[in-house]
Amino acid sequence: MTTVSFYDTKPYDREYILAAAGAEQITWRFHEFRLTAETAATAAGSDAVCVFVNDKLDRDCLHQLAAAGVRHAALRCAGFNQVDLASAKELGIAVTRVPAYSPHAVAEHSVALLLTLNRKIHRAHNRVREFNFSLAGLVGFDLHGKTVGIIGTGKIGRCTAQIFRGFGCQVLAHDPFPNESWAADHDVRYAAFDDVLAQSDILSLHLPLTKDTHHLLNERTLAQMKPGAYLVNTSRGKLVNTTALIETLKAGRLGGVALDVYEEEEGIFFEDHSDRGLLDDELSRLLSFPNVLVTSHQAFLTQEALDEIARVTVVNLHAGPSKEWLEGTALA
Repeated sequence: MTTVSFYDTKPYDREYILAAAGAEQITWRFHEFRLTAETAATAAGSDAVCVFVNDKLDRDCLHQLAAAGVRHAALRCAGFNQVDLASAKELGIAVTRVPAYSPHAVAEHSVALLLTLNRKIHRAHNRVREFNFSLAGLVGFDLHGKTVGIIGTGKIGRCTAQIFRGFGCQVLAHDPFPNESWAADHDVRYAAFDDVLAQSDILSLHLPLTKDTHHLLNERTLAQMKPGAYLVNTSRGKLVNTTALIETLKAGRLGGVALDVYEEEEGIFFEDHSDRGLLDDELSRLLSFPNVLVTSHQAFLTQEALDEIARVTVVNLHAGPSKEWLEGTALA
């Protein structure tokens, strides 16, 4: 029977993974802490480790896992920038992921964030709970007729674009590999990145984090955005240069910012800091702006997505570290 050390465990992780078909054939060792070089020794005696977005499988960590006999790192997420893939291949550790779980979950959260921020629903909710029924300061705008820029038209980006089309928005898109047939079917127009920035009333990011997309939105590109535009990011925090974003907000050039991810979220998101305060000065500054709304990487958190993440993860673990995976094709 395969033994798996499961890291960064939350109550919903345990619930859904244990309910997945075939999970009963695996011996689980659940850990609430993250997997790093400092905690890798806890994987001793395991055949595999199961990790999430903020676990850090760098070269040091992977060396320790290999020495402990671990031959498989199963990511229960789509992103894999937290793993040194070259070292994993060198050490004979297979790396698998869940490439798609529910694009609708993330797309719907993107639109929910925008609607909440635009219509001041979070502020209205807090007021009403204090019996304040004033409408002052709660003016929003119609989405109908606005131009929405979608950066990245993979599964999530396409779902998001289609939702905005349903609101009667004009949708511009940018992707290095445009899907022209999809665009034609849904009346979406591809455009150059600079044009999307300049014309969009709302800009929504749906990209993986790579060396080319790191700080895609920076001082220069943020300045190219349409004055008063809204920015939505439910993809990867490091797509946006936080320092530049704060300066842009201070200058009043953006209408609003809705984030489900943050550049330095590791060690902050998924944890309760209410009893000790927040030590990240830039996140604290972001949260001080009335036109900024932040959720803590919860866009994926639906029943359907958790079911699929658990199902695929268990399938990957049962398949084991095959020869093909050792050659580095599992993440393809």
